Amino acid sequence: MASAARSPMSPEFLITSLIIVASPGTGALYTIAAGLTRGSQASVLAAFACTLGIVPHLAAAMMGIAALLHASALAFAVVKYAGVAYLLFMAWQTLKEHGALKVETAADPRSAWRVLRDGVAINLLNPKLSIFFVAFLPQFIASDEPGPMARMLELSGVFMAMTFIVFALYGLFAAAMREKVISRPAAMAWLRRSFAAAFVALGAKLALTER
Repeated sequence: MASAARSPMSPEFLITSLIIVASPGTGALYTIAAGLTRGSQASVLAAFACTLGIVPHLAAAMMGIAALLHASALAFAVVKYAGVAYLLFMAWQTLKEHGALKVETAADPRSAWRVLRDGVAINLLNPKLSIFFVAFLPQFIASDEPGPMARMLELSGVFMAMTFIVFALYGLFAAAMREKVISRPAAMAWLRRSFAAAFVALGAKLALTER
């Protein structure tokens, strides 16, 4: 932990968090896909779902479970490969036109549920988030902090708000391009292959992640 208290709004924390959030990853990719194929409402829902998927990692870190995950090779491997399997499943669904890039032409409550379910699962099965809460956030909590749990909640709240805003912006931009994309079958076929390849690449990157 740091030797001096740092504000949750400090430039170091905000800049580093923004880089982490804005960097291309599974959550951003999924939110963009939701915007392209389901529209602006689904893109915001996807951003919310990915943000919601952070909550279990925060809770685990505060209860010490994340530290155990980080210390145990077996526990880390189980979560990691579950995440890899889910990303490969997403890639397969995308190619089969039943997953992230299934074009929706009408509102369907089941579709909204799938967007929420998949968005939460994508971040829930990402062990790197647990490492983030164990290794990164404590750097901004002073060793003599009188309320370390409250400070961690403050930092986490800022990080989650930033995640939602950035992902929603990605999704809304994609939604604005929706009509131009889905009206072109060749473009949709190219996007499906590209998104499937991206999910596979992210799965491979996760598989190579070390504790």
